[in-house]
Amino acid sequence: MKTIIPLIFAVPLLAVSSNTLAGSDSGLYIGASVGQAQLDFDDELPDPGNVDVDIDFDDDDTAFKIFAGYNFGLIPLVDLAVEGAYVDFGKFNGRVGTFNNSELEVDGWTAAGLAGFKLGPVGVFGKVGFINWDGDADNFGGDDGTDPLYGIGARFTLMSFQVRAEYERYDLDNIDIDYFSVGGAITF
Repeated sequence: MKTIIPLIFAVPLLAVSSNTLAGSDSGLYIGASVGQAQLDFDDELPDPGNVDVDIDFDDDDTAFKIFAGYNFGLIPLVDLAVEGAYVDFGKFNGRVGTFNNSELEVDGWTAAGLAGFKLGPVGVFGKVGFINWDGDADNFGGDDGTDPLYGIGARFTLMSFQVRAEYERYDLDNIDIDYFSVGGAITF
């Protein structure tokens, strides 16, 4: 009976992967994701003729992201990483003044810090960072800037390959973009 009790506690510990006990996979990773971007842009711009121009975009489109990062893997069960990405949100249809078929394109470069928990092959994470974005629209030109981003996600890891599902929010000047995506990454 004395040997059975230690075995009862030892078997679950042996079943847990060595990566979980020793810390997360560390190193450089690259990946890509595809998903749906939802844009909301409602504003008024002064016109040189002293008439305000109403802008209204509330549309969604397919978007993609290519990213690279470095996972530090310093603390067991905790992921700490930095990540950079290029994201293309696609084209959105809306209204600018009397032009009902205007298009708005938004893309940008991001830099973010990630923190998460990893329990075996499954993990969750959050991210906070910035996007340097560029927006071009028919009938009123373009705009750009650097604004905050934040998000949450879940991942499933199998050896050095990872499947990720993410929700990210981009708070650009007067534009809000929600990006839901699924992607993959590989750690080197």
